[in-house]
Amino acid sequence: MNLGRLAKQAKTVIDKRGGIAGLKADAIELKNIATSKASPTKKAEEAVEAVADPGAPGKEPKAPPSSGS
Repeated sequence: MNLGRLAKQAKTVIDKRGGIAGLKADAIELKNIATSKASPTKKAEEAVEAVADPGAPGKEPKAPPSSGS
């Protein structure tokens, strides 16, 4: 196994996804999708969309309704 080649490929993939910041944003977005209360099918669809658009913000999570007090 050539670790130098593997590291270069990993760097290329990270750069394509928007660098470290984009990678972190993607990970957070996927975590939010995975922990949502949506059905597994809906989660899968949202995850596919999130992965297809690297480094881009997804739909903002909806704010919980205010208590109206």
